[in-house]
Amino acid sequence: MSTSRSARGAACSADLGAQYVSPRAGRGSFFDELLSHGILKPLTAPIEGMVEKEDSCNYMAPQGISSVVKYYLKQSGADVFYEYHVTHIFLRDGKWEVFRKMGPPELFDVVILTIPVPQILQLQGDIVNIINERQKQQLEATSYSSRYALGLFYEAGVCIDVPWAAKYITDNPCIRFISIDNKKRNIESPEIGPSVVVHTTVTFGSEHLDSDPAEVQQLILSHLESIMPSLPKPASVKCQKWRYSQVTKSVPNCLGHMILHTQPLLICGGDGFTCSNFDGCIDSAMSLAEAVKSHL
Repeated sequence: MSTSRSARGAACSADLGAQYVSPRAGRGSFFDELLSHGILKPLTAPIEGMVEKEDSCNYMAPQGISSVVKYYLKQSGADVFYEYHVTHIFLRDGKWEVFRKMGPPELFDVVILTIPVPQILQLQGDIVNIINERQKQQLEATSYSSRYALGLFYEAGVCIDVPWAAKYITDNPCIRFISIDNKKRNIESPEIGPSVVVHTTVTFGSEHLDSDPAEVQQLILSHLESIMPSLPKPASVKCQKWRYSQVTKSVPNCLGHMILHTQPLLICGGDGFTCSNFDGCIDSAMSLAEAVKSHL
């Protein structure tokens, strides 16, 4: 759930990850809370090519999809630190010593990992031997799709004249989805420039996964021009590579989490243990919470 902002002004933003959420039955309490606080609102803007499911309702986040995550982090009361790149996990006198790329190591009573599953397997230290062979096989069975996302940011006053707010593309080898993001989120304003989001196809993402980002950006822009030749030139562009975009095969025989070590607790979860949508995130979060509570 990633919301990016224009280099020329934070008011112009674009969702480069999830575009909207579609709850399944039985999720009323979660969505009612988010709706009551204005974090989510019904998606009413026209989306061409969307497959509508019977009795389904889609929601968007007016302040950007990252506002959902920020809401829950604020509700938790936790101190949140960003840009902590964990590299090693060691067992030290009944605690976990966690090393990161920059800065000193720290000790923890409990460690919860929700990073993509392949990144769990890349961690070094005692965790390498703590993960048993069966668990390793389960984790290695997980697979993800990859794709690129492009955010185009415009100056105030620019008009993007199309009859839709977002559109699924079916006849282009590069582009799968285009969104006039401020229109999709119903936040159009003459004082804030519009933004456009482009998602590539999974095939394009995998074929260009390790290509030069500047070359990939130009290639996507050339395909975008062929689809929308009248699109104005943006003030700035951001190219986002999602190496682990969506889970195509989740960890088998795991209902939302996997306990790697009991005392002290080392546990992992996330959409890799369920599925890559909001419901999948909720399922894993609830599963993790119950498992951690039982070990406290």
